[in-house]
Amino acid sequence: MAIPLFTTISSYSTTTTTHRHRYLHHPIFSYNKLLCCASSSSPPVSSNFVGSSEAGVCLSIGTHLIPHPDKVEKGGEDAFFVSSHGGGVIAVADGVSGWAEKDVNPALFSRELMTNASIFVQDQEVDYNPRNLIRKAHAATTSIGSATAVVAMLERNGTLKIANVGDCGLRVVRKGQIVYSTSPQEHYFDCPYQLSSEAIGQTFLDATVTTVELMEEDTIVVGSDGLFDNVFDREIVSVLSSCNNVSDAAKALANLAHNHSKDSSFDSPYSQEARTQGFDVPWWKKIMGMKLIGGKLDDVTVIVGQVKSSLSS
Repeated sequence: MAIPLFTTISSYSTTTTTHRHRYLHHPIFSYNKLLCCASSSSPPVSSNFVGSSEAGVCLSIGTHLIPHPDKVEKGGEDAFFVSSHGGGVIAVADGVSGWAEKDVNPALFSRELMTNASIFVQDQEVDYNPRNLIRKAHAATTSIGSATAVVAMLERNGTLKIANVGDCGLRVVRKGQIVYSTSPQEHYFDCPYQLSSEAIGQTFLDATVTTVELMEEDTIVVGSDGLFDNVFDREIVSVLSSCNNVSDAAKALANLAHNHSKDSSFDSPYSQEARTQGFDVPWWKKIMGMKLIGGKLDDVTVIVGQVKSSLSS
């Protein structure tokens, strides 16, 4: 998770203030039916695939990742993997950038967490259960650090199973309407729940677990908070309606979030939430018509999946 680009805005002037902490991206190696994120040496990253050919439904998936502007050379701190196992599996982890203050690379934890998730995705003990996958992946992660994470698994009967720790998010869009949204888990504003190498962190037991019944042509959008802090739900719906396929949609959403994140005049979802939580300009600036405003600079990971009949794909 990176740092918000806050400004105060008024009819007189615009003043840049500081940001905050967190997040990451990087490749995961190929494992069986795994489709990995691409090399961090050439961001942004895009990919596309269609899931299982067995009877039922599956996901046609497109991905796109853009690192934080200051973290391009290192590939950012978000990580993800997608798999065609079952009807399709999507997972995103966002490394907590505050670890850099302790000379720890925040990317290592999230990358290893996603690598382990890719290894265990077909494990018998996981039993196609996203919370079990988080449990196994977290237990096997030895890197120092922490990350927020979301895992979504589609069964071929159309049941989407979701486990979420922190503020990575997921939206389900049906016929131009968002019919389901995850809610971020936070201890307090800008301090999300996170899986950690430390005993004081959260575990799989803290995950919010949900099931959603999907229909053919439903679209799911999964991403790190770099997406949802910078793009409103109405914009997500609009972008999806204007794109011809999931790959184009993932790229368009990531680019929109990236552009908003750099815009000091954009009244982002993040800046609006900050004001709601009491983070705003002093009262005397409010009298002058100023308010806290701006995008949040961050890594942006977007995965878009559309539900298709396996027989038609």
